[in-house]
Amino acid sequence: MGKKSRVKTQKSGSGASTVVSPKEMMNLISELLQKCSSAAPSAGKEWEEYVQIRGLVEKIRKKQKGLSTVFEGNREDYFPDLMAWAQENGASCDGFTLADFGTEGYGLRASRDIKAEELFLWIPRKMLMTVESAQNSLLGPLYGQDRIMQAMGNVTLALHLLCERASPSSFWLPYIRSLPQGYDTPLYYQQDDVQLLLGTQAVQDVLSQYKNTARQYAYFYKLLQTHPAASKLPLKDGFTFDDYRWAVSSVMTRQNQIPTEDGSRVTLALIPLWDMCNHTNGLITTGYNLEDDRCECVALKDYKENEQIYIFYGTRSNAEFVIHNGFFFQDNAHDRVKIKLGVSKSERLYAMKAEVLARAGIPASCVFALHCNEPPISAQLLAFLRVFCMTEEELKDYLLGDGAINKIFTLGNSEFPVSWENEIKLWTFLENRAALLLKTYKTTSEDDLAVLEKPDLSLHSRLAVLLRLAEKQILEKVSASGRDKRLYYQKKLEEGAPLPHFEESDIALLENSDTDAKLPIILHKLEEVEERDGLQVEEPLLNGEKVGLGAEESREVGRDVASDRTGQTEASEQSANRTEDAPKENSK
Repeated sequence: MGKKSRVKTQKSGSGASTVVSPKEMMNLISELLQKCSSAAPSAGKEWEEYVQIRGLVEKIRKKQKGLSTVFEGNREDYFPDLMAWAQENGASCDGFTLADFGTEGYGLRASRDIKAEELFLWIPRKMLMTVESAQNSLLGPLYGQDRIMQAMGNVTLALHLLCERASPSSFWLPYIRSLPQGYDTPLYYQQDDVQLLLGTQAVQDVLSQYKNTARQYAYFYKLLQTHPAASKLPLKDGFTFDDYRWAVSSVMTRQNQIPTEDGSRVTLALIPLWDMCNHTNGLITTGYNLEDDRCECVALKDYKENEQIYIFYGTRSNAEFVIHNGFFFQDNAHDRVKIKLGVSKSERLYAMKAEVLARAGIPASCVFALHCNEPPISAQLLAFLRVFCMTEEELKDYLLGDGAINKIFTLGNSEFPVSWENEIKLWTFLENRAALLLKTYKTTSEDDLAVLEKPDLSLHSRLAVLLRLAEKQILEKVSASGRDKRLYYQKKLEEGAPLPHFEESDIALLENSDTDAKLPIILHKLEEVEERDGLQVEEPLLNGEKVGLGAEESREVGRDVASDRTGQTEASEQSANRTEDAPKENSK
């Protein structure tokens, strides 16, 4: 491959770069920014808004045809340079090679036998692209004066990536050239592919991702054209939507959290080589060695020579994988769907239920998760549903009765029901709720399976159908599990079986059990709550961490482009099919 012309400007079909007047483009950009910054559409109008925004984006893309910067040749042509650059800068490169694994894409192939827990890969800090390296680059002056960039490290990384890509002398060029030219995130879907997700829980996040990406692009386009601190940036004369979409997807699928040099906080980073590892089930095997100032990864299991080396990305749902990573993981042991439940404030027993929940550390309204495995609900959700279904007498017992404080410990424990009637009521509620949610889909599981048999189905359409099928299969399992549990407890009631009683000595059993359902509810954090703010710090090195590209920092830019927890409160609530109606109560 020729080495002289590393970067080129794409040419339009006519053989010449498209010529568009700055005024015409700025008018389109302003229209896009205004459309994306308007108030959220009313329920049922989200798709209409998406189509309108997409129409504006396509007008802009058409006028920008031929202006995007791309590298010549194929991606793999640059792998030797990547490996040489990594070795020159202190990374470990002797235990693996880069290889094509077909439908899984490129990954790491063991070049020798590697033992489980063996340290086989390390990447020094100087090779990482971070928010700090962006501040120390040409982007620094603009970063120092723009509060949006200061609040959104993800966007800073995306712009940092674009600036370095446009610089022939960039230190990171060997890494940047090795990145994919395009991605399979929904930002790259055709409109018909996105339409396949209508009626799913995931669709709201997909539509929001597109809207927020378009809004941020319009905002930063105007900023780059008008801000004095942007005058020397290489992006000023060539910043297309396709460029930004590529950068956003590169960051979204690859960014991770690492500690700062002094270890006082976390920052965002792109980690060359390591970010090429593909995902499998397992445990987190990557950490950051502050003493040696490098990212380190140990082997998840024994690998034989020529086997692919995998890492575990974290406990992500397939919706998260599809939306933020661009793939569907068929054997995902952590797949789940969201459900918003709340005690209605108009309910007569609201105050009592809210108090019992508060003592257990659970909000009166919350987004929970329904899981693909047994049990389908966590200790937190079990506790919530028990309180949700309590009679006035049962509530009084948990508030004022003998051992009321200790009884709070049993709420999330499946071995200590409140009453047989309460168990029947909660599992009936869950069975019916899952069944009702299934009826909101436009297709059945059988319909989806038939579509997946079509040989001409595009990759993006396949991902969309797989995702909507997975949602339904989880709800089907939850409904079936609810039915089985309901029948089980009905039999207990009919047999007059004695109710297990909690003794204070049982606390040790609750605390020492490995089963989530047996832990004291107040000792848990609400892991399935999808609406937490801030950066995830418990798993600081998850491949492709999806920390939000945005926060509510201005009316123009708004919330995340794509996130794992940050800024998705509204999106989660809209997609989680909420209920705040209490079950029928036999109050006497």
